[in-house]
Amino acid sequence: MRPVLVTGASGFLGWHVARLVAESGLPVRAMTRGRHPVPELDVEVVVGDLTDPASLQRAVDGCSVVYHVAADYRLWSPNPAELYQSNVEGTRHLMQAASEAGVDRVVYTSTVGCIGFVEGGLGDETTPVSLGEMSGHYKRSKFLAEKVALEFAAKGLDVVIVNPTAPVGDHDFKPTPTGQTIVDFLRRKMPAYLDTGLNIVDVRDVARGHLLACEKGRAGERYILGGENLTLEQIFAELARISGVPAPRVRIPYGVAWTAAAVGGVISKWTGKPPRAPMEGVRMAKKKMWVNHDKAARELGYQSAPASVALGNAVAWFREHGYVC
Repeated sequence: MRPVLVTGASGFLGWHVARLVAESGLPVRAMTRGRHPVPELDVEVVVGDLTDPASLQRAVDGCSVVYHVAADYRLWSPNPAELYQSNVEGTRHLMQAASEAGVDRVVYTSTVGCIGFVEGGLGDETTPVSLGEMSGHYKRSKFLAEKVALEFAAKGLDVVIVNPTAPVGDHDFKPTPTGQTIVDFLRRKMPAYLDTGLNIVDVRDVARGHLLACEKGRAGERYILGGENLTLEQIFAELARISGVPAPRVRIPYGVAWTAAAVGGVISKWTGKPPRAPMEGVRMAKKKMWVNHDKAARELGYQSAPASVALGNAVAWFREHGYVC
């Protein structure tokens, strides 16, 4: 039985994808940047780096399927070129390696940030969007990486693209920017909120969506893997209900947040430390990132739990694992 490669298996979403593939009975080859076990999973570990094409060729050799989940997910970097090297060129190197290795199918993990948003409505896979609408280096790099995946699909590689919204839940090791927001809330470090909105989804549902995309997705197509559209105020209210931590009551204007992010960005250039509120995150918050996942439901049979379940899982896991005192 040929192994299934999961890149980014030691990260949040990648870990959940690797777990589900292993539970399905298929052998998992987990690509990580260091030779260390993937927590709680009995899988084959291979060392690979998206900036090292030779390591990617070794990783995909003999594999039947590739789940390309790994990405440089940072909303601030002292060297933004690193995001393009990993997310764009790394995707190109991996797609080329998969093509040369005769991989049957590649599932590429993009982001909802590459979906067009509709003012007062819901975006979907057909909503027009351009590179110029991508706010910040992370979104731009992922937008360009998605184009690379589509280029390889046009050349005959069997590639399916999935666009997760904002996954939350257990095993958010680092944590992700969304997970860090939850941790900061639990630490009572969220004194105010912006008038913005996210689509919150349980990371376990997103992982199932990856396997469904592999099984049923059409090559060259994109599928939004989402959950529930909520304002940030509603998210904090739900976190307050779950955790008992009071939700912030003050809503700050966008201009105030922008100014604070600009000042923080200048300080970060001096210190080399990430700002508390990256400008890229503030710019993303200018629009409510609300979408529907009807296509995935219709074509893949994808379903998602209520956001309250995902947020509850995240709160419990962060508390149990010492992220919150």
